Amino acid sequence: MVRYDTRNREFVPYLAGNSGEGLAFSHDRQWVTYTSYPDGTLWRSKVDGSERFQLTFPPLRVMLPRWSPDGRQIAFNAALTGAIWNIYLISSEGGTPRQILPSEQSQMDANWSPDGNSLVFASASVRDTPVSTIDLKTRHVTTLPGSTGLYSPHWSPDGRYIAAITTTLPHKLMLFDFSTQQWTEAFAFETSYETWSRDGKYIYFQSCSVDDSCHILRFRLRDRGIEKMVDVSNIGRLPADSAGGWFGLAPDDSPLVARNISTQEIYALEMDWR
Repeated sequence: MVRYDTRNREFVPYLAGNSGEGLAFSHDRQWVTYTSYPDGTLWRSKVDGSERFQLTFPPLRVMLPRWSPDGRQIAFNAALTGAIWNIYLISSEGGTPRQILPSEQSQMDANWSPDGNSLVFASASVRDTPVSTIDLKTRHVTTLPGSTGLYSPHWSPDGRYIAAITTTLPHKLMLFDFSTQQWTEAFAFETSYETWSRDGKYIYFQSCSVDDSCHILRFRLRDRGIEKMVDVSNIGRLPADSAGGWFGLAPDDSPLVARNISTQEIYALEMDWR
C-alpha cells in the first residue's frame, strides 16, 4: 500500500510490511481496517500498524470493509468460495461475523449512514438492480427512487447526498440529493471507487481510459468542477482477482492505492567477502 504525499508529490509506503487493500479508517482516525492480499482476510490495527488483529478467517473472503460512525462495528462484503457476495457485520473487537440480509443476489459495497442506523448497498453484477438502504434495527429495506442500474453507493458525511456509479459503460458518477429526490450526473466518463472527503466538499474517484491511463480526480461539490490530483498509471496495480485497482483516502484525504511489487522490485545481493 502506498500513499500520495501531496506536499512532495510522490508515493510513499503506507503500513509498511503489510500486504493489503481496501483500507478504511475509523471516524476518530485512530484505527484502520483492511483486507490482506492475496487471501482476503479482514484485519484491523492502529493507524501506525500496531495492535494488529485478525478479524476473519478462510474460507470467508472479504472486500471493502467500512467502520461504523461509533467505531464499534465494521461492515464488509464477503463470500465463501464460489458463493454469492453478501453483507456482514462484525465487532471491531472481534467475534463471529453476522450476515445482515441473506440473499441469492449479490450485495456489494455496503456503506454506513452518518447516524450509523442504516447501510446503503447495491450490486454491479446483477442487472437492473436498484440502490437500497437497510435499517439495521428493523431490517426494513428501502429502494432509492431512480436508482436502477447504479452501484457503489456512498453516503455524504452530512447525509444529504448519495454518490453512485452507473453499471453501464462508461461508468458515470451520479449524485442523489435527498432534498429533491433526484439523481444528477457529476462526471460523464469512466469512474471507480468514489469516496467522499472528510468535510464532504469533494468526491474523490479514479478514472481510467481505454489507453490504460489512470488518474485520481475529485469532484468539487460547490460548483461541480473537476480537479486532477495524480496520475496512477504506472505505479503497478493489483490484478483483477483482488478489488481490481483499489483506490481510497487516508485520514488527511491523501490518495491511497494498493501497489503490486511482487514482480517489480526483485533484487540481487552481491557479497564481497574480501
